[in-house]
Order: sequence, then structure tokens, then C-alpha cells
Amino acid sequence: MILPTDTVYGLCAAAETPEPGRRLYALKRRDPRQPSALLASGLDALFASLPELKGRAETIARTLLPGPYTLVLPNPARRFAWIAGETPEAIGVRVPMLPAAAAAVLAEVGCVVATSANLPGGPDPRRVDEVPRELIEQCGAVVDAGELPGTPSTVLDFSTGEPRVIREGAAPAAAALERAARALA
Repeated sequence: MILPTDTVYGLCAAAETPEPGRRLYALKRRDPRQPSALLASGLDALFASLPELKGRAETIARTLLPGPYTLVLPNPARRFAWIAGETPEAIGVRVPMLPAAAAAVLAEVGCVVATSANLPGGPDPRRVDEVPRELIEQCGAVVDAGELPGTPSTVLDFSTGEPRVIREGAAPAAAALERAARALA
């Protein structure tokens, strides 16, 4: 399915079992060693899917989410290993501030595996008409929320001791790192 987020349109699939994620990777022509994110409808759905997110990881998630961030957090139980790429001990999570139509859809399923709805190296889609036709044709549903900001989420890695910026994106990484540090102090 194609879903709008608070940043760009995403290509999403059911996350509970590996097969939908494998189909998503094949459709997008994404290297299976490259991680994707677990996109949750809200913090409750995120913590229900990853109950090990306690202590430091929970504090960071509650401080920065929902918002335009993908957080890489420890995944000691190696849940959803099929979307974690080469690092199953860490997982990317995202709880976006969703447009109403997408929020209604995601509320029904809780969590999905998600990646931007583009092909490798292609532009991040701000509108449905920017999503490659071959992706749309293979999806069971497309939710159109009009034009989105078009800058992908900021990706921050908190899976080890020292946080690091993987991708500067829709929100300033430095401000997020500062908020997280204050919350952990």
C-alpha cells in the first residue's frame, strides 16, 4: 500500500510476518541487507509491537515521537529481523504525525514495514503522481493526502552508546539530539 506520512509517501506492507516485507523489497528492488522502518500508528502500537523498548529507548521514543524522525533503537529480541537488514539487534522505528486518511488506515493495522515510495535513487515522492507507476500498479491500496513536504525523515541512531545522525532530513538532527539528551539527563 502507498501511505502518506508527515514527510513523503511511503511504500508499506504488513509487518507481522516476513513474506509481505520480502514482496515490498522485491517490488522496490531494495537490497535486503538495507534496513527499513517499522512504522507505527502511535506510541502504544509501537510499544505493543516492541515490548523490549524500555528505559533509555522508551525515553528517547517518547521524547521525539510522533514526529518526522526515524529512530534506530536497540532490538534485543531481534523482532522484525526481516526489516532490520544486516543489524537485527537494532531496528528503525517511526511514528509519524499522519494525515487523517492515513491515520485511519494505520489505526486498523497498528504497524507496517515502510520505506519511501520510490525506486532506488529516485526522488522522494511529495504527491501520489510522483510515485512510480510500477509501484502503484502492484499495491492493493493508495491513500492520497495531496502534497506532502517532500523531505524524508531525519534518521537518528540510538542503538549504541553514542547517538549518531544517519540522515539529516525533515527536522534538524541537532535539536532532536539535544532534546533526547535533556530527557535522558
